[in-house]
Amino acid sequence: MSDQSSQRYYASKQYLLPADNAETKRLEVQHNMIAGVLGGRLSVAPTNLTTGDRVLESAAGSGIWALEFFQKNYADDIVLNIECIDISPAQFPTSHPPEIHFSVKSVVDLPDPEWTDIFTYAHQRLLITAMNDSLWRSAVSELFRVVRPGGWVELVELEAQDFNSWSVGPYSTRLASLINTMYRAKGVIGDLSVYLPAILKEAGFMDMKCEKMRASIGGDADATPHKVTDVKGYDSEMWRELWIGLKGPVVEAGGYGFIETAEEYEALVEGSVVECKASKEAYTTFFAILARKPEM
Repeated sequence: MSDQSSQRYYASKQYLLPADNAETKRLEVQHNMIAGVLGGRLSVAPTNLTTGDRVLESAAGSGIWALEFFQKNYADDIVLNIECIDISPAQFPTSHPPEIHFSVKSVVDLPDPEWTDIFTYAHQRLLITAMNDSLWRSAVSELFRVVRPGGWVELVELEAQDFNSWSVGPYSTRLASLINTMYRAKGVIGDLSVYLPAILKEAGFMDMKCEKMRASIGGDADATPHKVTDVKGYDSEMWRELWIGLKGPVVEAGGYGFIETAEEYEALVEGSVVECKASKEAYTTFFAILARKPEM
């Protein structure tokens, strides 16, 4: 098992997915898919940004969202200053516009007071496998502090309450049960569409909104799209790579009573992929959760 897991780099015991070249490639394909699910949009927040506004991209990874968001606004003659943070620099790009800055920081502990009330917009995506209740509350508190009055926060997350929507056969049902067991053990919050608006309100945010988007898995998603933003879900390869990324933490934890070896986990994932590929019913759900900091 140690040989299997040592091939992937994990930046944190808390964050269950790797931070290496293979994960960067997966995230960039997933980025295009999420844009497709969002109807080609990079953001759903009503930000009304102008030149000079400061934007925070938390959990930036390779920076693909920030790079595209910067270019999209630049094409409209809006020049933004974007701060990209992540707990590891392993996936940071080697080149980028000077207005985009990358640094190793955690959303639960942002610079104070340097960043207080400075960001017009904060964007964060898919931290579900890195967070528990305590960390989410710290992150939301920090986001409230650093967003300026009237500014928006957008948290894009994946539903992970029970996985019934993609339990379409014995392999996928067993994989879903394993992942649910691991999430409970790690304190992962599954129903973020309910949980996050509640703690955002507690922190002082207002105008909470939740936009729900269904993403198919396998089936129609395996058809070749006309362009990347036509992709409306996880194709089989994307789905496989997502769960293979969890192999190290699963096996190191002993398999949670479902598997004992890396090979058994790989077989479970592969069986799930085959079931989802053949299904027209498997799907997952993304949520874009918005909140605005009150004006002073």
